[in-house]
Amino acid sequence: MSAGADTDATDATDAGVGRLARLAPGVGLLVALAAAATLVAGVVPGVNALLLGVFFGAAVANTVGVPDWARPGVDTQKLLLETGIVLLGARIAVDELVASGPVLVALVVVTVAAGVLLVEAVAGRVFGLADKTGSLLAAGASVCGVSATTAIAGTIDADGESLAHVVAAVLLFDALTLAVFPIAGDLLPLSGRQFGIWAGLSMFSTGPVTAAGFAHSDVAGRWATVTKLARNSMLGFVAVAYAVRYAGRAEEAATGLRAVFDGVPRFLVGFVAVAAVANLGLLSDATLATVGTTSDALFALAFVGLGLDVRLDAMRRTGTAPLAVLGVQLLTVSALALAAVLVLF
Repeated sequence: MSAGADTDATDATDAGVGRLARLAPGVGLLVALAAAATLVAGVVPGVNALLLGVFFGAAVANTVGVPDWARPGVDTQKLLLETGIVLLGARIAVDELVASGPVLVALVVVTVAAGVLLVEAVAGRVFGLADKTGSLLAAGASVCGVSATTAIAGTIDADGESLAHVVAAVLLFDALTLAVFPIAGDLLPLSGRQFGIWAGLSMFSTGPVTAAGFAHSDVAGRWATVTKLARNSMLGFVAVAYAVRYAGRAEEAATGLRAVFDGVPRFLVGFVAVAAVANLGLLSDATLATVGTTSDALFALAFVGLGLDVRLDAMRRTGTAPLAVLGVQLLTVSALALAAVLVLF
């Protein structure tokens, strides 16, 4: 090996070590808070460790704040969540999914379309919001939360102030639904599958949906994640529709679709691949157990990170109109979705 190659390898190693050193403190904070949540949940009956982790994270974020030295590691929470979802594929029974597939897909399509149309109708006519602000709210509430809002903002050339207000409103509802849906799941006569599909159809963002599902039960967590991923996959279609609406040309629709490609969850491919491998019987029981344990650990860390991203001061600066629109959408869609789930599943 040449001296140049040796130098390149050394530089790469040093860069990797440096990156790990930057991430370690924040990841350590996630581990500490997740461990504390697990410990408390183990001694206090009826307390869910995942939701407690979110609460601990939010408490830290809104009291002492997240220190600069921890931020790089805390920001890995999205990767941790996505990796946990990929590994969750090993716990999905494909035969059950296939049996419910056509009905579930149809329900997802109808829910997304109805949610978008409802928000578009009430945002401007009832609450007097600008067209583009209403479109951002429609995408965020109906498809995949902040990810859809940000992606659609680029497609329709929305201004930064409108985007910031909508993102804050969506985050507030993420926090509220994460607290309310598990309680509703305990009060309503729903099976794990029914609750998971209901949460996956109704709540806004992937992280809170997954957390609420697993707070109810393992079965609910799996169905909530699958349903939410199906909703997320609708982002490209919604982006094309908005590109055509605002640009008025099919060529712009293709450009808009490319612009939001990064917003479509790539981990969906990994999730499907892991589910296929597991259901073909290619993984041993020991391997499946290890994958399940790893997925649970990643979720515990990711949900703490979700809490650390909750900023009450930013939410207080959001106007009431976006909150009212999201409230109308959530109440209407969740009520109709609950009725459909009770009838169809």
